[in-house]
Amino acid sequence: MSNSLQASYLDLSAFSKNWGWFCLWGLVLIALGIAAISAVTLTTVISVVFLGILLLVGGLVVLLDTFTFWWRRWEGFFLHLIFGILYLALGLSFIKNPIEGSISLTLLLGILFIMLGGFRMIYSLILRTPKWGWNLFNGIISLLLGIIIMTNWPVSGLYIIGLFVGIDLIFCGWSYLIAALSARTLIK
Repeated sequence: MSNSLQASYLDLSAFSKNWGWFCLWGLVLIALGIAAISAVTLTTVISVVFLGILLLVGGLVVLLDTFTFWWRRWEGFFLHLIFGILYLALGLSFIKNPIEGSISLTLLLGILFIMLGGFRMIYSLILRTPKWGWNLFNGIISLLLGIIIMTNWPVSGLYIIGLFVGIDLIFCGWSYLIAALSARTLIK
């Protein structure tokens, strides 16, 4: 994207005036990421319980929708009822047994990374898009992550989710920090 096009989407003066806040948010996110990695099992449990709460609320919303809108529309009623019950059951399961939930989610995550890695590698080798080597590299990294998860499973279920959350927080904070430092130079 060109600089003039980027400038039209972003108020650079407001961005540069608030660089301190961006810097603060970046540092807070980095600190949270380090804390998450330092207590990786606790972070995993908290993440799974939070996901369980989201699924529980989602299940309640789907059931409410089922009995308000889909009532007496039998072609969609039972399907929505089943989905609502599944959401509720999965959410309650994650809340009651977050360790078992994290082990199950980690197994799915490992399988997903192996499949994504394989597909990305095949995609990059077949299509050879510009800079296709980066797609191939991405596929190799995804495949390796999946293999690492699976070779250490079920023990990896205790830390992988928390580790990934922590890493994501650090990189998100880093991007805020870099944006803030570059915005500081925009001040006239």
